[in-house]
Order: sequence, then structure tokens, then C-alpha cells
Amino acid sequence: MKIVLPRQADHEYDVDHRGDLFYIRTNKGAKNFRVVTAPVADPSEKNWKEFVAHRPAVKVEDVSLFSDHAVLSEWENGLQQLEIIDFKTNKRHRIEFPEPVYAAGLGANAEFNTTVLRYSYQSMVTPSSVFDYDMNNRKATLMKQNEVPGGFDKANYKSERVFATASDGTRIPMSMVYRRGTRLDGSAPLLLYGYGSYGISISPTFSSSRLALLDRGVIYVIAHIRGGGELGEEWREQGRMMKKITTFTDFIACAEHLIKEKYTAKDRLVIQGGSAGGLLVGAVSNMRPDLFKAVVAQVPFVDVINTMLDASLPLTTSEYIEWGNPNEKPAYDYMKQYSPYDNIRKAHYPTMLVKVSYNDSQVPYWEGAKFVAKLRTMKTDSNPLLLKVNFGAGHGGSSGRYDALKEVAFDYAFILWQMGKIE
Repeated sequence: MKIVLPRQADHEYDVDHRGDLFYIRTNKGAKNFRVVTAPVADPSEKNWKEFVAHRPAVKVEDVSLFSDHAVLSEWENGLQQLEIIDFKTNKRHRIEFPEPVYAAGLGANAEFNTTVLRYSYQSMVTPSSVFDYDMNNRKATLMKQNEVPGGFDKANYKSERVFATASDGTRIPMSMVYRRGTRLDGSAPLLLYGYGSYGISISPTFSSSRLALLDRGVIYVIAHIRGGGELGEEWREQGRMMKKITTFTDFIACAEHLIKEKYTAKDRLVIQGGSAGGLLVGAVSNMRPDLFKAVVAQVPFVDVINTMLDASLPLTTSEYIEWGNPNEKPAYDYMKQYSPYDNIRKAHYPTMLVKVSYNDSQVPYWEGAKFVAKLRTMKTDSNPLLLKVNFGAGHGGSSGRYDALKEVAFDYAFILWQMGKIE
């Protein structure tokens, strides 16, 4: 066993192999990563040769090697891309995808000596699909698509990509889906989902259970806010640590845009987020309680200061690089500005469903419970405020197939109730 490259602070890299070369995906001098080659005999940095140069607007997530081709998995402008490089001709091309918003990624490609690439594709209207792609003649062949029982026809639904403008002028992408025929005059109910932390990208994937909302006239939207990774590492950096509040103001800008453009109205807008997304919906509920009809906060990270001051909890110290260390006064003061529990005030709040899990080791159940208890003493409205505790689950909720579906059904019942779609 040999070390390819010794560990260095802030250097992330991974390695693949072809012929007598290592192909190294590295962030050294490249925030969104580049790819270099190095001889197997001595892969030290002095022997690196540029294979894929750093592009500030394109994040390279992975490189997969074949005998005659390399395949780059990338994010650009908030969309996933698969780029093919032909070793013989050095020509490049991207696989063309047919919809404005989608999710695409490499499948299992165990065969090295092949010109056929297997990839997965889905969108908010196209069920999960598997394609074989001939990298020479650029032809994609559908091999399998998940069946959706009950008479599903994708032609009945439409997806869109829309942009909100943040307070600093940044364009925030959103992925949207609705049933064709839904009136876009402000009368439709809308469910806005967000996350925006850890550099995690929320792909616009297909959900068969979501059809229960769409078929009742609900518009569903994902806000790709800063703090996530959809537009690369800089997108993440602009929404973490001492810039975390940007995540929340981006989300508010998305909600305001959807109202302004008459996709929905304040009294029909429900927001949803889980874990760090629960922090998001908790924070914006304090910042703009007038903007939302209802809130679904799942295993929400809402007691930020107290949790981050408790080093005995399993995730606290490792999370200093995401939120900051509140033992340091500048970080404490900044976190105090947005921590949902600490910013509850006497005000009218939206209707809320707060869900916690008793066996949650990542966000302890008492965070959501404390948040609800304080809200009950402070809020000045008579809107319902529900705390639902799952005594048999962890951070991800119920793990059994049918138990998980029952949880979704409960959430949708609450959402549709608040939207006036059911009594």
C-alpha cells in the first residue's frame, strides 16, 4: 500500500486509474475542482498535468474512466451534466436532456472496455429511468422506466425553471411542477420546499406520492438557495458560517417572487423543510411570519445556540465548520441573530406542524419540543400549532415502507387542510 498524496489542510481529492496514469480530481487551486493526470510511478504534485482545467461556473463532482472515454459528472447553473471526453479525438460533448429541470447521474458501469455508458435520468414529471448511451454515435436507448400505477400520464404535468432575485441581485433558481390546467393567476395553492446547507444539492426528482398534491391543483416548488451545492462551492460558501442568513433571505425572495408572479398567494403558500431545512423554515417563520399560510418542520434544527454549545452531543464539534463555534463571541452573536428558538417573539405566526423523532441522534427531539413550547407562550394568534412525536424512529423518520407512506399521507393531509383542499 502506498499513499498517493499526503493529507493537507483543505485539500480534497479522489483518484481513478487508466493505463499508466492516475486521474486525480482535486480542489487545489480550483474551488469547483479540476482533473489532473499523474504517472502511477510517482503521482506527486510536481508530475501533475492538466486534464480538465478549473471552470469557476462548473463543479466537477466525479470522473469515470473507460478504455476510450472519460465521463465527467458536473453541476452547472444549477443543473446536472454528463460530459464525455473522447481520448482518441480529444473532443468533448454533453449528453442532451429533454426537460428544463431534471436529475441525471451515472449508473453502475462495471465494464471498462466499452463504448456504452449507463446513466439514470428522471425529472419532476418523468419517472426514474435507466438509459444506455453510445458514447461514439451519441444515441441514448431507454432500458427501463419505473412503472407508476393508477393511470399516470406524464403529458398531464408540466415542469418549469424559474428564478427569483435575491436582495443582493443574485438569481436564485427554482424547480417547479404542476398539473396542466392549473390556473396560474394567484389562486393555486403552492408547497415550497427548501434545504440550503452543507453544500447538499436538492435534485428535482420524481415522486409518485407527490401526484396526490398535483392532482388536487397544488404547485410544488424546490428553492435552490445558497448554502446548498447546486451552483458549486461558491454557492455553498455564500450561505454558511458568517453568511448563513443569506440562505433564509434567498428563501424569502423565492416566496415573494412566486406570489408576485401570481403562482400563488400568501394565504395559499405552505413551506416545508427537514433537519437543516427545519432550521430554514423556523428562521423564516420568525423573519416573515406574515408571508406563509402554514409550515411543516420535520426533525428541525431550531435550538442552534444551545445545541452548538453542548460538545457532548454527537455532531456538535464536527459542525463548527458549517455554523461556527458559539464559544467564540463573533460566531455566537451571529448565530443568535437567526437561531429559531432564540428569535421567537410576540407575533402572529403561521399554522405549524413540527415533527420530531424520539430516537433522533442528529437533531434531538427536545429541539422541536422546546420550539413548540416557547411558541405556545409567545405567539399572539389562534392558528393551530401541532407537535407530532414519532417514538419509534430516528432522524429519517419511519423506515418501514408502509410506515413511511403513512407519514407522507399525514403530512399531505395537514398541507391540504391548510390549503383548503380538504375539511
